[in-house]
Amino acid sequence: MTDRTLLRSEIDESANGMRVDRYIAERLNLFPRSQIAHRDVTVRIDGSGVKLSYKVRSGEVLEVEYAAAESASITAEDIELDIVFENDDVVVVNKPAGMVVHPAAGNWTGTLAQGLMHHVQSLQERFDDPARPGIVHRLDKDTSGVLIAAKHPEALALLSEQFKSHTTEKTYVAILRGQLPHSTGTVHNEIARDPHNRKRFTVVRQGGKTAITNYRILRHYNGYTFVLLRPETGRTHQLRVHMAHLGCPIVGDPIYARRDPRFPELGLLLHAYQLSIRLPHEDEARTFTARIPRSFRKGLRFVSDRS
Repeated sequence: MTDRTLLRSEIDESANGMRVDRYIAERLNLFPRSQIAHRDVTVRIDGSGVKLSYKVRSGEVLEVEYAAAESASITAEDIELDIVFENDDVVVVNKPAGMVVHPAAGNWTGTLAQGLMHHVQSLQERFDDPARPGIVHRLDKDTSGVLIAAKHPEALALLSEQFKSHTTEKTYVAILRGQLPHSTGTVHNEIARDPHNRKRFTVVRQGGKTAITNYRILRHYNGYTFVLLRPETGRTHQLRVHMAHLGCPIVGDPIYARRDPRFPELGLLLHAYQLSIRLPHEDEARTFTARIPRSFRKGLRFVSDRS
């Protein structure tokens, strides 16, 4: 039988009106909201079961019962990595599409983190989180491109602070289905998880997190756009949500776009092309470039042949 934990908490006034799932994640700090579904969570208020969308009121007694985290042995794996740059402080890789960055439910093997653990033998023992050793930022599973990891905690702290303060510069390329109305532009709005589909995010008028994306058209094709994207913020699925919001979803997007019948075998045509960031012991930022993968180049050929 799966081990389960029961926790009780009285709601204070400062949390009045907060959704139960947010309270669990942000006030009780049990686990992220994204993990609630994996932990078989049940919630009761004053002894009666409620949904995760229930809004708590001060003075109520909340009971949260949840399953123990799935156990897994996170071990190094001999995975071939495309190394863009490496020194004593960091390693920069070109992550292939289809690779998960760090182990999580449903993806306990074959991750970038495990490949890095094999490449840097002492990596795991240097960090407090053994499942995410040195991981500074992430890319979606379906997104390819440049990603930097730290080799020791001091490097991790420096790099993480730059992502947190938005002083890094990230450049992506993408192929969109449709044609953007302007050659350059900025999308500035708020993004939140879609209440109707937990796998999606959506643009909201209020209550979300600020998301800013700058774009520049590189070339128009017949019904498609090759575009450069520069996000100023790093929200989950931000570029995918913003392009779909403009009516031009990224080709191959399994969540925000319909399958393109002209080349259904292609995956998500979104690639993290460049990253500019300051490394430890250096005064100026460096720019790292990840070559565009074959599948993306194939997509460009397909859309150009139809222009």
